[in-house]
Amino acid sequence: LAQVRLAAVLETDNRAGTRSFQAMAFVKVLKNKSYFKRFQVKPRRRREGKTDYRARRKMVRQDKNKFNNKKYRMVVRFTNRKVVCQVMYATIRGDMVVAQASSTELAKYGIPAGHKNYAAAYCTGLLVARRVLKRFGLDEAFKGKEELDGEDYHVEDEEGDQRPFKCILDVGLQTTATGHRMWGALKGAVDGGLHIPHTNKKFPGYKAPEEKGQDAEYDAEAHKDKIFGVHVKEYMEMLAEEDPTKYEAHFSKYIEADIDADKIEDMYTEAHSKIREEPDHEPAEKKGITHTREDEQMTSSDGTTHVRSAKL
Repeated sequence: LAQVRLAAVLETDNRAGTRSFQAMAFVKVLKNKSYFKRFQVKPRRRREGKTDYRARRKMVRQDKNKFNNKKYRMVVRFTNRKVVCQVMYATIRGDMVVAQASSTELAKYGIPAGHKNYAAAYCTGLLVARRVLKRFGLDEAFKGKEELDGEDYHVEDEEGDQRPFKCILDVGLQTTATGHRMWGALKGAVDGGLHIPHTNKKFPGYKAPEEKGQDAEYDAEAHKDKIFGVHVKEYMEMLAEEDPTKYEAHFSKYIEADIDADKIEDMYTEAHSKIREEPDHEPAEKKGITHTREDEQMTSSDGTTHVRSAKL
């Protein structure tokens, strides 16, 4: 039972010499001992607001008749500077990554900047798709879509002796808005030869029917423009004409690489062909620096020192 207290305060009016009783409001104790005894702490990544466990359970759950078979997910995440695509599967010990690609690797394929726009997301999806297929020896059997025109493509519709590599899209906490960059990564992976169940309802260029019974419209040309960075090209042309100072500041890395608005489409076209030719990841060279520690003082073999507090 909730505890209810009724407090009465005796007030004395010294000037008038009268006394009056004033009743206070009811106070209901909501979080009592019984509440805290039964309180169950949420998982850490729920408390941090990083994982939607309801969605994760649906994506990870495997059918009983497929016990211990791997259920692959293509995970797409965006940071302030790049896009990361990973193909992984869940185990009791945690998620195991089969292959991953980051848009910062696109510099190797001739894209010096703009590593988080729609076109970069497409290239990253294409890169991780080719890496996964090469790892499983399916890159020769499933070439994907070589003519990029923005049209729908489903590798599972093609006839062949082998079944394509299937995975499902994992977008995390991102809002699945129409035209979002995550669909660029999806389209790149699908064109790269992965079987990811999807429709074109969220792609750029899709227009829902205005009235019931009408057919929806999908403008593949509008989607193609996004894939080849035409929206970036138009912004570069506008900025170069209206505000050259801002243009030089915003597109300094493109200017250093001698890339102007007219070369944007060719840059992405060449990157697509280079990714298909050589999708392998090149690990960075190890610097060979060693570190020694004395209490909180860290000394490196290259002569630098820094403080690293001990974790209690």
